[in-house]
Amino acid sequence: MGTEKLKPIVRNKIKKEGVRDLILFNDDFNTFDFVIETLIELCDHDAIQAEQCAFLIHFKGKCAVKSGAFHDLKPIQQEMLNRSLTASII
Repeated sequence: MGTEKLKPIVRNKIKKEGVRDLILFNDDFNTFDFVIETLIELCDHDAIQAEQCAFLIHFKGKCAVKSGAFHDLKPIQQEMLNRSLTASII
C-alpha cells in the first residue's frame, strides 16, 4: 500500500466560478407578507421557502435568497431596491 496522504474534500466551500448570491437584508419597514410576496414573485420561491427566508432575514439579519450568474441576479436586485428592500449581490 502507498503512503500518500489524502486531502479532505471540502464541499461546502466550493462554489462554481461565476455563481453569486443575492442577499436580502432585514429592515424595520417592510412586512413579512410583502417580503414573502416579493420572494415568490421575483425569486420563484414557493410559499414555504419564501416564509422560511423571511424568518431568517428577520432573526439573522440577512439571507441568501437566490444564487446564479451576476447578470441574472442584477435585475432582481434592482427590482428589490425599487421596492425599498435592501439587497446586494456577493
